[in-house]
Amino acid sequence: MTTTARVPGPAGLPLLGSMFDLQRDSLGTYLRGRAEHGDVVRFTAGPPGLRAEFYGIFSAKGAQQVLAGDSAVFRKDNQFYQEIRESFGNGLLTSQDEDYLRQRRLVQPLFTRRRVDGYADALYTEAAAVAEEWRAAPCSTVDMVEEMTRFTLRAVSRILFGTDIDAAVDVVRRSFPVIGEYALQRGLAPFRLPRTWPTPSNRAAEVAQAELYAVCDRVISERLASGTEDRDDLLSLLSRARSEEDGSLDADEIRDQVLIFLLAGHETTATSLTFALHLLGHHPQEQRRAHEEVDRVLGGRPPAASDVESLPYLTMVLKEAMRLYPPAPVIGRRPVRDVEVCGHLVPAGANVFVAPWVTHRHPAYWEEPERFDPERFTPERESARPRYAWFPFGGGPRACIGQHFSMLESVLALATFLREYELESLDTDVPLKRSSHLASLR
Repeated sequence: MTTTARVPGPAGLPLLGSMFDLQRDSLGTYLRGRAEHGDVVRFTAGPPGLRAEFYGIFSAKGAQQVLAGDSAVFRKDNQFYQEIRESFGNGLLTSQDEDYLRQRRLVQPLFTRRRVDGYADALYTEAAAVAEEWRAAPCSTVDMVEEMTRFTLRAVSRILFGTDIDAAVDVVRRSFPVIGEYALQRGLAPFRLPRTWPTPSNRAAEVAQAELYAVCDRVISERLASGTEDRDDLLSLLSRARSEEDGSLDADEIRDQVLIFLLAGHETTATSLTFALHLLGHHPQEQRRAHEEVDRVLGGRPPAASDVESLPYLTMVLKEAMRLYPPAPVIGRRPVRDVEVCGHLVPAGANVFVAPWVTHRHPAYWEEPERFDPERFTPERESARPRYAWFPFGGGPRACIGQHFSMLESVLALATFLREYELESLDTDVPLKRSSHLASLR
């Protein structure tokens, strides 16, 4: 039965609500909120007059309703997506309604399993280059966050641009952190100054965005001028994508898709790989089993797309890493009408979010949820859980279009690294930065 009582939540401070708790540790605050108040929790932050309210939906059933069952009700109309749209363009991540449907129809054929499997050699080439650099390095200790970010950025750039990647990679590495942190801060701020005001952060973001847009426009212009019919990279495929119903993408639309693919295609996969390697480095028994599987299947040869099904334990390791450290730990929406969720009434226009970080630790679905246990993802145990107990790639009609690409890249990279190295994690914990979890294609 629907309750019209106020959705429960932490009281916080009389004047500021949970603002300081959310600033210090938002993910921990959400976990405590679920433990103390249930599967639908209302958080408040900010002083009177500028106070923001957020509704967290933490059960698998609630996540399924928001992302799939009532996806037409829960839209990407919130402040966060507006900022991402203004920073990175109106690509698949941020577009809505007919714009989104048209883009999805044009882009979907570029992400079929057969098409993505064709990129396996390029992905292995980049992973093998990283492994070779480690071998030549004078020090046996590496920063996995930096290394995996560099690897995934080069990999997705090669898939997008073919061989024209060096200039683009340099610009993206400089620009993305500046623009990403800027968009995130504005997306979460209770009050935003106009982007046109000459503040230091506005100016820095404007310069970074101009540089990023310029290099993308240059590569796209040169590619279109030179012809794309004999190329098989994503940029060429985007330029050739057309249908009788939807026409084709113009240069600005191609740039928007490229920027979104660059954003989501390297940040999220880098996060998954970093934590998979970090966890294996802390769990020798699980690492030994992963090594044995890689050695048995590959026998020293390079991995291929056809090997992924023969590496089930490595896939389970990756899924468990994404359970504990989901690349997009929070996914926001805004309902267009009052809607009942798990017995509570959520008002129209509210800021609503589902949180893989919390649901992936929900004791109703996960025994000892903080423990690393790849065996949670055997086929039998997966089928026994609700569909949305694990949703690192989102779900419903806005589910990540690049899910197979990310899994293929991650499994091939893990196999390449484990084929040559044993891992030991020197840090017990890895600090979590908000900007490293900016977005994925949902």
